[in-house]
Amino acid sequence: MSAIDIKEPGGPEVLVPVTVPMPTIGPEEILIKNEAVGVNRPDVAQRTGHYPVPPDANPLPGLEIAGEVVAVGDKASDWKIGDKAMGLTHGGAYAEYTAVHHSHCLPWPNGYDAQMAAAIPENFYTVYYNVFMRSDLKVGEYFLVHGGSSGIGLAAIQLAKAKGAKVITTAGSTKKCQFCLDQGADKAINYKEEDWAEIAKDFTEGHGIDVVLDMVTGDYVQKEIDIMARDGRIALIAFLGSPKAEINFGPVLRDRLTISGSTLRPQTTGEKALIASNLQRDFSADMDASKIKPHIYKTFPLEQASDAHALMESSAHMGKIILTIG
Repeated sequence: MSAIDIKEPGGPEVLVPVTVPMPTIGPEEILIKNEAVGVNRPDVAQRTGHYPVPPDANPLPGLEIAGEVVAVGDKASDWKIGDKAMGLTHGGAYAEYTAVHHSHCLPWPNGYDAQMAAAIPENFYTVYYNVFMRSDLKVGEYFLVHGGSSGIGLAAIQLAKAKGAKVITTAGSTKKCQFCLDQGADKAINYKEEDWAEIAKDFTEGHGIDVVLDMVTGDYVQKEIDIMARDGRIALIAFLGSPKAEINFGPVLRDRLTISGSTLRPQTTGEKALIASNLQRDFSADMDASKIKPHIYKTFPLEQASDAHALMESSAHMGKIILTIG
């Protein structure tokens, strides 16, 4: 089958088309003939050599797919050949076919096409796990997410709004801020021109932020600590700024704050299965009704994965970048 591999660590040009054997499936896996593949920041990190591939993972890049089930393992009977599935992969998404654990897949929501379905697993599973399972965002709470125009940011805005939270986000331009507002954010702050921390706190009318989803880290963490409500929760998921920060832990103790961190890929098979099933339980009706749906910014054929990565690194996009197959 055709696939995209990483020739060596480096820029987008190291993504090269290759021919590799078809995947074989285990008893708990299904084989999906891919129609669309999501592009994510971890794919870029893997390409540059900053996101080591776990020993048991498929070394090809790519973490989310959507397509048709063409083979089913003996212990994956909840799926049948011909079903349309979207799945979180353990690598290997940049290919014509991918083997995926059956419990890490969900059916396409009503009205979704392949591109929209492929935009769900990595971003929406990540947001659901960190914002709801770990940070327990509740109805009426103030929620802050950075990078609201990104795939992760858009997923966070939509899920938090569907939950009934008050959503604040940051973005890097007036155009991106308007995009976030159009997608449901209650307040969007241009972090390049405004003091996002002061404006976010003012928006809460003195209450403070209850939950933060932070993919920047670095000096953002202290600013977040300073504007949190009592019992506030900060969820760290990436280090686009820096993995290091000097922090005053006084407010953490005084205000009973919780700082957590996670990435999706190292979670166990069972943990990923629980994330998928809980997301389906809590938000499938909103997806079926198109109250929650990803925004596809641009698509590229699989063989142009290098162009897709160049676009992602430019940060010019708003929403998801998708690779198409066939």
